[in-house]
Amino acid sequence: MDKNYIKIIYSLFKKELMSYFNSPIAYIFIGVFLVVGNWLFFKWFFLIGQASMRNYFSLLPWIFLFLAPALTMRLWAEEKRSGTIEFLLTLPVTDWQVVLSKFLGALSFLFIALLMTFTLPISVLSLGNADFGPIFGSYLGALFLGGSYLALGLFISSVTKNQIIAFILGVMACFAFFMIGADFVLAGAPASVAPIMKFLGLGSHFNSIAKGVIDSKDVVYYISFIFIFLWLNARVIESRSWK
Repeated sequence: MDKNYIKIIYSLFKKELMSYFNSPIAYIFIGVFLVVGNWLFFKWFFLIGQASMRNYFSLLPWIFLFLAPALTMRLWAEEKRSGTIEFLLTLPVTDWQVVLSKFLGALSFLFIALLMTFTLPISVLSLGNADFGPIFGSYLGALFLGGSYLALGLFISSVTKNQIIAFILGVMACFAFFMIGADFVLAGAPASVAPIMKFLGLGSHFNSIAKGVIDSKDVVYYISFIFIFLWLNARVIESRSWK
C-alpha cells in the first residue's frame, strides 16, 4: 500500500469526519448520548453504592444500537438520493478507499463521543477502589462493538436510497447480531447450533472483553466482522446496483 493510497483515504476521511461537525447532527448526537448515558448511569450508581461502571457498560450497547445506525443511515443513502455518488465515484479513487474513509469517519466520531465520557471513570475511581481492568476492557469492547454496528449499518445504507429504511433495517440487523448470542436465546436453541450462535453474537464477545480479559479470539472476531461487512459494502458499490 503506497503513500498516495493512504493519503487519499486520509483526505476523504477528513471530509467525512468534518461533515458531521459542519451540521447540527454531531452536536445533537453527542448531546443526547452524553445526557442519556450520564443520567442512566448516575440514576443507578448512587442507589447501588458501588464504585463500578458495570451498569453503564451494560446500557452502552443499547445506546449504540440506535446511535450507530443513525450515523450511517445517510452515508450512502443520501449520496444516492441526491446524486452526488455519481460524482464521487468518477474521482480517481477506489471503492475501498471511499468505503474505508466513510467507516473511519463514523468510527472516529463515535470514538470522540466515547472520549467525552471520561468524567465517568474519573468520578468512579475517585469515589472508590474500582478495578481499572474491566473499565478499560469495557471501553475497548465498546469501540469494537460500535465499529461492528457501524460496518453493518454502512453496508445496509449502501443497498437503499431511503435514510429511514436504512435506519430501521440497521437497528434490526444490529439487534439481531447482538442478541443471537444472548444466554436466554441460547437456552432455547438446539445444542448443535448453540455454540455457533454464541460465537456469532456481538454481545457475547463484548461481555467477554468487558470482564477485563482481552482474548485474541474476541479481537479477531470483531475485526473479521467489520472486514466482512466493509467488503460486502465495497462489492455493492462496485456492482453499481443502483443504476
